[in-house]
Amino acid sequence: METSPNENNALVNIEMQPEYFDTQMNDVDTQPAKRRKKKSIVWEYFTIENVDAGIRRACCKQCKQSFAYSTGSKVAGTSHLKRHIAKGGCAVVLRNQDHHHTTPVTQNTSPVTRTPKRRYNYKSPTVSYSVFDPDTCRQEMARMIILHDYPLHMVEHTGFMAFVRNLQPSFDMMNFNMVQGDCVATYLREKQTVHKLIEQMPGRICLTLDLWNSHHTTGYVFVTGQFIDSDWKIHKKLLNVVMEPYPESDSAFSHAVSTCLSDWNLEGKVFSLTINQPLSEIGVNSLRNLLSEKNPNILNGQLLLTNCFARSLSGIAHDTLKACQEVVKKVRDTVKYVKTSESVEEKFLVLKQQLQVLSAKTLLLDDQTQWNTTYEMLLAASELKEVFSCLDTLEPDYSGAPSAEEWKRVENLCTYLKLLFNTAGLLTSSIVPTANTFFHEAWKLQLELTRASTSEDQEIRTLTKPILESFDKYWKNSCLILAIAVVMDPRFKMKLVDFSFTKIYGDEAATYIKIVDEGVHELFLEYVALPLSLTPAFVEHVNGESSDRKQEDGSGGLSNGLGLTDFDVYIMESTSQQSKSELDQYLEESLLPRIHEFDVMGWWKLNKVKYPTLSKMAHDILTIPVSTVSPGSVFDTGVNEMDRYRASLRPETVEALFCAKDWLRSESTESMPSLVKMEFPI
Repeated sequence: METSPNENNALVNIEMQPEYFDTQMNDVDTQPAKRRKKKSIVWEYFTIENVDAGIRRACCKQCKQSFAYSTGSKVAGTSHLKRHIAKGGCAVVLRNQDHHHTTPVTQNTSPVTRTPKRRYNYKSPTVSYSVFDPDTCRQEMARMIILHDYPLHMVEHTGFMAFVRNLQPSFDMMNFNMVQGDCVATYLREKQTVHKLIEQMPGRICLTLDLWNSHHTTGYVFVTGQFIDSDWKIHKKLLNVVMEPYPESDSAFSHAVSTCLSDWNLEGKVFSLTINQPLSEIGVNSLRNLLSEKNPNILNGQLLLTNCFARSLSGIAHDTLKACQEVVKKVRDTVKYVKTSESVEEKFLVLKQQLQVLSAKTLLLDDQTQWNTTYEMLLAASELKEVFSCLDTLEPDYSGAPSAEEWKRVENLCTYLKLLFNTAGLLTSSIVPTANTFFHEAWKLQLELTRASTSEDQEIRTLTKPILESFDKYWKNSCLILAIAVVMDPRFKMKLVDFSFTKIYGDEAATYIKIVDEGVHELFLEYVALPLSLTPAFVEHVNGESSDRKQEDGSGGLSNGLGLTDFDVYIMESTSQQSKSELDQYLEESLLPRIHEFDVMGWWKLNKVKYPTLSKMAHDILTIPVSTVSPGSVFDTGVNEMDRYRASLRPETVEALFCAKDWLRSESTESMPSLVKMEFPI
């Protein structure tokens, strides 16, 4: 008998609601004149037959078996009818279920004597349900633990075990070791997919290194790789989490990078490293030496090491707020006085209306581990300073707002924190940004700070001089990379470099512009000299064609047996000479119109035939990440720290949990010696 989808859904839960059927039956009047229409789903499977005067029985439509229903005014109910269908009592239903190879979900009810090991949902025999597969359940449990950071020991918690027993009694309970093994197995399965993706990448990979501390002084280096695939799509994948017993040592990062290179077979494929904290000279040399042994030394390693943009901005903001901590604390205490008392806040809002202050900002207390919240608190408070200044007229206990001079300091502080805030905001996007995105913001920040440090206002000079000194360290280290990246943007090329450096350096701009121009050309020559990378599919295709030609002419070469070695040399030389003009041709062409949403990777994908060598250089340069942190941690001022629970696990398990989580989430929702040394003097 066919049933509607709604009825099928109701049948799945029929055993969870036994009182539904009894209520329906008890509401039925035995007098035909007043009998209401039966609404219970059970009557889709039974019919009522009048056996004798005042005696009626329920007959199963499937097997025709008869059951007691009513005698006079006494009604038997429906529980036994429900068990006949749902508990395997009906032979027809049982045969149909065996025919469809289905094992329905078991219910939390006592087994029936007839089939003690078989428990069925109340359902139509034409509806098939998923087979209960304990292996699949274990895999899904591992995925759940990984995705939501649940502790592995949860499988041994009393409440969780009781829940699972009631949900599926036949599921064998697990212990810590079992679920740990399942999580590692999930990690290994996902790792195979990521490994294939990396093997097929046409260019190089850029690594970021982020150090996490722990309560017992060990550290964990998170190594993330960013690269593009053959379709010019950017991928960002967490590759390794390496436990370092001595994270403060100069070799900690080198050891983590060496582990990553070996684990993923990345020797010779690394293009850049972005690090979340300053390194000592020994640490920098250790990393350079490691990669120079097994990697092409692009531009003499000048593009190799970069600082994390987000960490640099957060460090500058933290130091700036710390330098102004007295006035910041006074504003915080003032806001706290209003926000922690409902009556005071009501008076504050009334006063705001009376003074006709039009600010739309909402007062909020800041989270001192997130510097953007402190900036937003200061900005909102400064726009409401008039209200704060008059609040003491309504609140005698109010100690008073900052003075006019102090409010001026707050406004100056907000002005320059805003520059950092707007620049850092680019890093909060869930879309992986390309390196060309940040040159414009970085040079504007450098220009504004340079101007402010020479301001006639002593207060502004005092505030911005340490900010400029801190940002100069990042600018000097990363300016060349950001500049070359923006040259690879057909909307700007060298023109934006010329314009911005003229603004920043004035009469000395030509020196810096020349450094970038020579750097771009030198880098291009190195790419011209690099061998053409062939994907496995292309190699197989070429080898296949070559083999076919050999079989056709029987000579292993041309049919006339003549060698063309000299011709091949000529072609290579002429092609190389032609490729050297590729960059100049690109730079001389007109700039593309600036549109708001421009896909620079898409443009190079479309123009890779026109610029074969330059496009290889572009996808490596544009893939360089400028930040080591996730979008949600861009404004963090504290140091990342491994929680106590995960720090107590084996390092291999920690790596499996973090990496697998990154990969599973991404599924739902990444040499020739240098002829010119590029340095940016300060």
